Amino acid sequence: MDTERAKVRAAEASIEAAQEALKAIEEIQVYLRITAPFTGVITTRNVHPGALVGTGKDAVPMFQLETVNRLRLVVPVPEADVGGITKGGKIAFSVPAYPSETFYGTLSRIARSIDPKTRSMPVELDVSSPNGRLAAGMYPAVKWPIRGNRAVLLVPPTSVVTTSERTFVIRVNDGTAEWVDVKKGPTQGDLIEIVGPLKEGDTVLRRGSDEIRAGTHLNVRLASASKE
Repeated sequence: MDTERAKVRAAEASIEAAQEALKAIEEIQVYLRITAPFTGVITTRNVHPGALVGTGKDAVPMFQLETVNRLRLVVPVPEADVGGITKGGKIAFSVPAYPSETFYGTLSRIARSIDPKTRSMPVELDVSSPNGRLAAGMYPAVKWPIRGNRAVLLVPPTSVVTTSERTFVIRVNDGTAEWVDVKKGPTQGDLIEIVGPLKEGDTVLRRGSDEIRAGTHLNVRLASASKE
């Protein structure tokens, strides 16, 4: 009877040892299983089956995983246009891969800080791409909406004269030339925005030149009939 009991205890010990060995193997298998925190596409693979994976500070990542259905677009907005930033707004953009199509992103995050090197404020747009056509790393052209409380006028680009000292247009004031300093803005079609001490209805030469000195007598006609 004692012999048989000893055999039972030995068998139970063997079972426990086998269970511990199985548990150790399962723990190793769990350790070897890599789970991603989100669904995406592996864009960079630095290891392959059979390779030794490093764990030191100089070890490179095993994989690079990128999401494809939701992207982030960072736009540096010029300082002069930060007043038009509206959180939640829809911003249109295009990419070279699909030049004839327009995509949209939602303005979600604003840096609230101007980069001293570029004088711009980074903002982030959330872009949905359920079909995966847009890819990380694309360089889009953003159609940023300009909003502000300053008055702007549109003139032909040839009306703006730029010298080493100033930028101006030539306004006709009682039949004489008057130089009016302006700042140039973005173009809209065949016209360009200007900001300065002008008002709607002022007559500005279509083709300005620094050779037309201030105070010069001018004979002008409307642009619709002839060149000014």
